[in-house]
Amino acid sequence: MKHLMTGLALGALLAATPALAQDTKVIGVSIPAATHGWAGGMNYFAQEAVERLEATYENLDFVLATASDPAKQVSDIEDMLATRNIDALVVLPFESEPLTGPVQGVAESGAWVTVVDRGLSQEGIEDLYVAGDNPGFGRVSGEYMASKLPDGGKIVVLRGIPTTIDNERVEGFQAATEGTGIEILAMEHGNWNRDDSFTVMQDFLSKYPEIDAVWASDDDMAIGVLAAIEASGREDIQFVLGGAGMKEMVKRTMDGDAMIPANVTYPPSMIATAIEITAVGLVSNAPVSGEFIIGSVLVTPENAGQYYFPDSPF
Repeated sequence: MKHLMTGLALGALLAATPALAQDTKVIGVSIPAATHGWAGGMNYFAQEAVERLEATYENLDFVLATASDPAKQVSDIEDMLATRNIDALVVLPFESEPLTGPVQGVAESGAWVTVVDRGLSQEGIEDLYVAGDNPGFGRVSGEYMASKLPDGGKIVVLRGIPTTIDNERVEGFQAATEGTGIEILAMEHGNWNRDDSFTVMQDFLSKYPEIDAVWASDDDMAIGVLAAIEASGREDIQFVLGGAGMKEMVKRTMDGDAMIPANVTYPPSMIATAIEITAVGLVSNAPVSGEFIIGSVLVTPENAGQYYFPDSPF
C-alpha cells in the first residue's frame, strides 16, 4: 500500500548510511526543457542534484535528458531503456497522456519509476509520486487574499493551463475565500504565460472599473498582469498575488514592494527531492515507495530570505 512520506521521514532517509551495492546502477531523469520560468528552475535543480549525487555515490550513474515536446520525451525515455538499461526513471511528464505508455514500458521492464508533478493518465504505474500540494497552494493563496481584504473586495483571477492541477488550485482558493465578502469578478486562463496574461489582464481592466486585487496564481502570469496594470495607469488595484517563488518576485516581497506583498511556494526544486529519494532507494534498503507531497508555504517580507535563491534561473 502506498503511503505519504513526510519531510521528517525524508530527512531520516538522507541522513542514514546507505548499504552500498557493488554494481553500478543507472538512473534516467527525463524532464521538459526550460520553456518557461518554472521549468528553467526545475532544470537548474535537476542538474545540481545529478552532479551532487554522482559525486556522493560512486555506484550510481545518471543520464539526464530534456525535451521540448512530448514526442522528444517519449524518444528520450525509450532510448534510456534500450541503450542505457536504466534501473530507475525519474520523469516529469511534458503531458500526461502521451507519456503514460512509455513510462509503463519502463515499469514493466522492472525498473523503478518516480513520477513528478504531472501525474500519468493511468494510476498505479509509478512506485513513487512527488509533487507540490496543489489544493494547499490554492488554499494558502485564498487565506492570504482574505486576510489582506478583511472587509471583502472585488478581485479577478488568472488560471493556468486547463489541467487537473489548475482545477485543484482554483477549488482550494474558492473554498478559502467563500463567505469572506470577496467577489470574484471573472476567471480566465492565462496559461502560465506572461504574454497571454498581459492580454487577459488588459481585458479585465477594460471590463471592470473597480478591481481591488488580482490572484495571478503564478509568477510568470503576475509579471504579465503587472505590465498591463502599469500600461493602463490604473491605481485602484492594491496588490497582485502570484505564486511558485520566482526569485525576482520573492526579492520584491523581501524588499517590501506593496504590489507584491507575498508569494506562495511551489518549488521547482521538487525535482531534486524526487531524484534524491530515488537514489536513496537504489543504494539502501530504505522504503521509499508512496507519495511525497511538498506543502505550499506563504512567503512574506519576514521569511522571504529563506526562499530567495539568486543563483537559480527562476
